[in-house]
Amino acid sequence: MQPSTRGPSDDHEQAGTVGGMDLPVVPPVKPMLAKAAYELPEESGLVFEPKWDGFRCIVFRDGDEIVLGSRNDKPLTRYFPEIIAPLKATLPERCVVDGELVVVTGDRLDFGALQQRIHPAESRVNMLAEQTPTAFIAFDLLALGDDDLMGEPFSKRRATLEPVLKKAKAPIHLTPTTTDQEVAARWFKGFEGAGLDGVMAKDPTGAYAPDKRSQIKVKHLRLADVVVAGCRMHKDGNGIGSLMIGLYDDDGNLNHVGVASSFSAKRRTELLDEVEELRIDSFEGHPWAEWLEAEAHAREEGGRLPGAPNRWNAQKDMSWIPLAATRVIEVKYEHMEGDRFRNVTRMQRWRADREPASCTYDQLEVVPPLAVQTVIAGDA
Repeated sequence: MQPSTRGPSDDHEQAGTVGGMDLPVVPPVKPMLAKAAYELPEESGLVFEPKWDGFRCIVFRDGDEIVLGSRNDKPLTRYFPEIIAPLKATLPERCVVDGELVVVTGDRLDFGALQQRIHPAESRVNMLAEQTPTAFIAFDLLALGDDDLMGEPFSKRRATLEPVLKKAKAPIHLTPTTTDQEVAARWFKGFEGAGLDGVMAKDPTGAYAPDKRSQIKVKHLRLADVVVAGCRMHKDGNGIGSLMIGLYDDDGNLNHVGVASSFSAKRRTELLDEVEELRIDSFEGHPWAEWLEAEAHAREEGGRLPGAPNRWNAQKDMSWIPLAATRVIEVKYEHMEGDRFRNVTRMQRWRADREPASCTYDQLEVVPPLAVQTVIAGDA
């Protein structure tokens, strides 16, 4: 990684008062991003951290006022009221700290529960704040007092952050770091069992570069064979946007586990022809028939479900198109969240040599469990 450079007026507003805040770095600030990799970089001198699976959050504190900034410039403050008091009790009076909001259920991070926290109703926000409270994992310091630290090297920002959070208590934590590649390799292999999704590699000499991919996120990459049982049209109406995929459980049920997408324009058109022979006109016998019938009922009642019009029947407004569950594809995926793929998968090829019944959860790598509390405490 090359060191990032930043001038005195780059990428964020200058010192001043915004919304009552008088800080050297004021919101909004887009967080520093990372390029994806699937192997640990061999470059020496890098700083490694766990990659937390949560919502990126930059905390701006000016006295009693706290703003939780997000990746898209829309504040997260109203959705996580329970974290405000702990932040006030832990952080200095005037500072800007980059980190991650996470939810822990049992011994694992729970991204699904975290997603549920974004809700328009204040009553539900308050209820979920009690039921699934968040923790904040800090990993960078952008400003302290009157000092703008964004132009300083990461090594200095981290060294300044550590004493700031020396006495931090749950739910506020400082992420562990290491410069030892062997330790980082163990983290990459073991921390997934606690719900984390990889390892970050950071240049200790780099300045903070908002919205720039100046870091590396090392993620897991695996292959699986899955059944194709439906598809959605691309939003522009030209070709297949995504394939709906499933895996069989121990009871013989085909569970919907996600989608394969991110096709080129040419490949979307090719797929349209390739799945033509799989198109079915009847719900009967389809493993997701109940789902289809529920959507049909919603349409009859005047409701409209998300999705594109049916490519083969312009009179129907279907959110997805059922396909005979007789073909198998190989996909690349990163990891599972419960019984579903955590992110969108990528199709590699059709597998004419595989029978759908062979596409079970048994083929997936089982990651040994690890208590996330040991990761947070730096004891792993």
